[in-house]
Amino acid sequence: MQTRVLTAHVPADLAKQVDLAASRLERSRGWIVQKALSDWLAHEELRREMTLEALADVDAGRVSDHETVRAWAEGLGKPKKR
Repeated sequence: MQTRVLTAHVPADLAKQVDLAASRLERSRGWIVQKALSDWLAHEELRREMTLEALADVDAGRVSDHETVRAWAEGLGKPKKR
């Protein structure tokens, strides 16, 4: 696998957390950063895909009107009627 070096300035507290995690997991700081970056990128890709799906629903007219959403929201946390 080919690799490249990336440099980033991070707050000292965040760097300390990386060091602590690396020590606790017996991994290198580089492994921690690579894992975190990989997970973040996967999460962002999922968010992008979900956004595109939502926009496609809007374009296709698959939406709920304001009153329907409001009624649903007001029912949150209330016991369901059987």
